[in-house]
Amino acid sequence: MKPHWISVCLIIGLTAMAAGSAQNVSSAGTERIEKAIAAFQDILSLEKPEERLPGKLLEKAQGIAIIPGVIKAAWGVGGQWGRGIVVVRDKDGRWSDPLFISLVGGSVGFQIGVQKSDIILVFKNRKNIEQVASGKLTLGADASVAAGPVGRQAEAATDWEMQSEIYSYAKSKGLFAGVSIKGAAMQFDDDANSAFYGQDRLRPVDILSGKTNNKSEIVNRLKAVLEQAARR
Repeated sequence: MKPHWISVCLIIGLTAMAAGSAQNVSSAGTERIEKAIAAFQDILSLEKPEERLPGKLLEKAQGIAIIPGVIKAAWGVGGQWGRGIVVVRDKDGRWSDPLFISLVGGSVGFQIGVQKSDIILVFKNRKNIEQVASGKLTLGADASVAAGPVGRQAEAATDWEMQSEIYSYAKSKGLFAGVSIKGAAMQFDDDANSAFYGQDRLRPVDILSGKTNNKSEIVNRLKAVLEQAARR
């Protein structure tokens, strides 16, 4: 098979995975939150200060997306796909219930292989998450996104040096660092949200504003982990 046909197959395959994800949503919500918590705690547990997700950014963040196990495949031209969650702060600084999302995107340039990473996105304002809730947010097009600083880089940075709206991070093969994921599109996962919260036609804004019937232990645990991380 020629390389350009391999690229086409990779992109088609990733798109099909995203479209077919709605077929297994009955109990996937709890598992997805558990994986998000595990990925986030794994990053927080890094021993070297220079490799940690900065507490300064988390303290000021208006929203966080956690997308564990993002698959990136490429042969010259490639794509990436993953499923995760987004949470936002309310006016009192408390974290919202999780909104289930998917991440799908292409990439260009010379590259080859398959890679699996945990992706963390830190949002500096709510408007970009509201774009996700309204349909879709394309990173780098609808909102500026940059590889996030780690450890002492962030602690030493001033606000004027950190102008991007979203900072992105990835942990892959044991390494954690800021990463550029421009071109990837985030959109809410309607089927997963309806299944987890037990309500049809549930609007993303209702989830983020706390108008759901789900008060499960896994959601409380997620919020506790995020609160603890922001106080580091």
